[in-house]
Amino acid sequence: MMRISLPGLWAIQNWSSVSELLVQHIWLAVVPTIVGLAIAVPLGLLLYDSPKVRSVVTVVVSAIYTIPSLALFLLIPGIIGTQILSPVNVVVALSLYSTCLLLRSVFQSLDNVPADVLDAGTAIGFSRLQRKLRIDLPLVIPVLTAGVRVVVVTNVSLVSVGAVIGIGGLGQLFTSGYQRNFPEEIMTGIILTVILAAIADRIIAVLGRALTPWRSSQGSGARPSEAAEPAANAADAVSDLVNLEA
Repeated sequence: MMRISLPGLWAIQNWSSVSELLVQHIWLAVVPTIVGLAIAVPLGLLLYDSPKVRSVVTVVVSAIYTIPSLALFLLIPGIIGTQILSPVNVVVALSLYSTCLLLRSVFQSLDNVPADVLDAGTAIGFSRLQRKLRIDLPLVIPVLTAGVRVVVVTNVSLVSVGAVIGIGGLGQLFTSGYQRNFPEEIMTGIILTVILAAIADRIIAVLGRALTPWRSSQGSGARPSEAAEPAANAADAVSDLVNLEA
């Protein structure tokens, strides 16, 4: 029978190995999120003005995201020539997932940019690049923040799947605990994964608010779900910026 004790006590007693897995888990979850963001934002801004290209890209990224994570972890080595147990496989796979999710978020964010704000930017002589950097980009931050929150929590979860191929951070506590019939180890992995996801979510939310001060001025009771309508909150602030340039 499986014996049950406090997972917290087991984690303290084995903190050296647990902390090593925790650091690995954070690295494997955060790096793909940053890579995905660095690719998705400029690519989304570049492709948004081409409706046909945007439609094709949306279909392609949706199809890629349906590939099971474990299957993708196993396919990556054959594509990029890495070893099957290399952590690079997990980073590349999750970066691909992150890019797919965030690219759709960028498109949805740009859909919410008010037409009158864009017209004002054009009227004062902004070039296409200036308009994207000084108007479009600030206005996509709230919705994009919500997308990044989803991505980082998803990555924290999917990293654990990598334990099946020996690279999974805290997920290795699941496989090891199961193989040894040791519930404390499994529960430690589950609890730390949930805590890590919650902390990552809050950090992104705080950063999102820091980057959109105009939303804070409209009240401190804003909730994450309000990020779905950022343009209405930010339009006045950006309009003021545009007017100052006139």
